[in-house]
Amino acid sequence: MVIGLTFTVSCRLRTYQVIPRVPEYVLRSPNAKEIPLSDVLREYNGFVRGGRSVDLQEQMEVRIENAYYEKGFSRKGLKGYLGTEVARYQVARNGLRLLSVVPMNGRPENDVPVQNLLSAAELTFHYYRLYFELLYDRKTDAHGSAIFAANTPDELNQLSAHLDDPEALCQKFPAQCTIFPEACSVSVEMKIVVNGKSQMITWGSLVLSVVGRDPQQFEMKRLYRGHLTQIRLDAHDQNQLTMPLLPGDQITWR
Repeated sequence: MVIGLTFTVSCRLRTYQVIPRVPEYVLRSPNAKEIPLSDVLREYNGFVRGGRSVDLQEQMEVRIENAYYEKGFSRKGLKGYLGTEVARYQVARNGLRLLSVVPMNGRPENDVPVQNLLSAAELTFHYYRLYFELLYDRKTDAHGSAIFAANTPDELNQLSAHLDDPEALCQKFPAQCTIFPEACSVSVEMKIVVNGKSQMITWGSLVLSVVGRDPQQFEMKRLYRGHLTQIRLDAHDQNQLTMPLLPGDQITWR
């Protein structure tokens, strides 16, 4: 009898489970640790909704879309606008790996191609932090996204301690810091699998964003220590579907 009970408890700890709690639902991990749903992303990589930055982890992707304008036109609005180029990078264990480039016809000859906004040297570090928007020129009130790179978490935090003057920081450490132009949009995405097909979604998306209301059938798995592990939740409870998605999640529903 004791052996059977031990086996049952062990099996339960091999799955994730979303549990209704007050004031907030929690996600219980296979190791029995319970995390409020609003803290799932913080637990994963320290991300805080409404914060200024996100630490990039393996299996995340960075999408950079840069707008180009005719010479002499302001890099804002539609006047002189020519089009955009898009570069996608995958966050790997030893740096950022260029996945694809979508060029544009007629890009001004003197303008930097989108895939060259990040230097080759900056693609070879171990840790990256994306800032969504930094003030880098107080005279013109210019803002832009920025990526800092380092080989240790402490080094990355030291770079991030100088946000009062990011332009000077990037001039001092050009291989570890890039400020993107104001006309450049930088976003973080991740790949999940929905009904057997790979799908790119924005970082911070919830289960609700890919599952219809009140699905007839629902199954979800998440990577845990390198293995896909079932997440037990009630898909008819909309509050449970507010759980944030993570890279590699797999969902089957209809």
